[in-house]
Amino acid sequence: MSAAATGRPTVLVLRALGLGDLLAGVPALRALRRAFPGHRTVLAAPAALREAAAATGAVDALFPAAAPGRGVPDLRHWPGPPPELAVDLHGTGPLSRDALAALTPRRLLAYARPQGGAAGPRPRRSEHERERWCRLLRAHGVPADSGDLLLAAPPVASPAPDAVVLHPGADAVARCWPAERYAQVAATLAAEGHRVVLTGGPGEDALVAAVAGAAGIGPDHLFTGGLPFSRLSALIASAPLVISGDTGPAHLAAAHAVPSVTLFGPVPPSAWGPPPRRRHAVLWHTGPPGDPHGTAPDPQLLRVTVDEVLTAARNRLPAAGAATPAADGEGSARVR
Repeated sequence: MSAAATGRPTVLVLRALGLGDLLAGVPALRALRRAFPGHRTVLAAPAALREAAAATGAVDALFPAAAPGRGVPDLRHWPGPPPELAVDLHGTGPLSRDALAALTPRRLLAYARPQGGAAGPRPRRSEHERERWCRLLRAHGVPADSGDLLLAAPPVASPAPDAVVLHPGADAVARCWPAERYAQVAATLAAEGHRVVLTGGPGEDALVAAVAGAAGIGPDHLFTGGLPFSRLSALIASAPLVISGDTGPAHLAAAHAVPSVTLFGPVPPSAWGPPPRRRHAVLWHTGPPGDPHGTAPDPQLLRVTVDEVLTAARNRLPAAGAATPAADGEGSARVR
């Protein structure tokens, strides 16, 4: 429905990426909702994120937009009049800015072009993803809090209440810890009395099956093919612990304040990690940054050991059969 049909001006936000990217953008989306309460906020993003976008409480509608390989989508199929405000939360370069500018919005918030000629702050090479977009908004006069990332409780019941969730996949092989190591972690936690389930996104059925087979995890404990967002959100919200690489379920655990153990490499937790809380362990061995979209497991990620993951998990799990997770506090555990 267009702005003309609703009688409200439109804020069009471009962030046409994945689930983790959307969740990292929640603080900025919330800031825009507070700053423009009379506007209709539309998120340009892949259609598969429609339910997740609604769960943020900061988006009125999703405008389907996507491009291969995390590229910048063409937005010229925008159905309404030019947006009152367009906001580039997709990238810091000129391509995403230009995609929004092609719609001739009355006002455009984006990072400055490297060669100048457009208003906006300069991007920084080293900055956490949540803060990157909040800083952009603050530079344009919109107050934004990068800590405003929590989601409301899911509206559906968990398909596996109180189960430890292991998610071995990721969008790129570079961020996938070896399946046999996930299997060792899953088998050990199960042997210690914890209910363990495995999740996988589209195209990850074989990976999940390999981990399950090596760990002795039965098919009724597998959630493959990419759960609908509401069920995935409910599964993670009820979990005592989530173990994964740097991918969507890790961000969902942070959004539900669920304890997590996140394995980092090639990108450090200073760029994509959870908030600094004791419930979150970030396992990262310092080294040169790698390619987050690489086709081989990152060497820094491979330095994370099974024992490190199990130690971090045990420090955050209640005793098997107990109802409450370990107490939270400030700070987060890190492996250097």
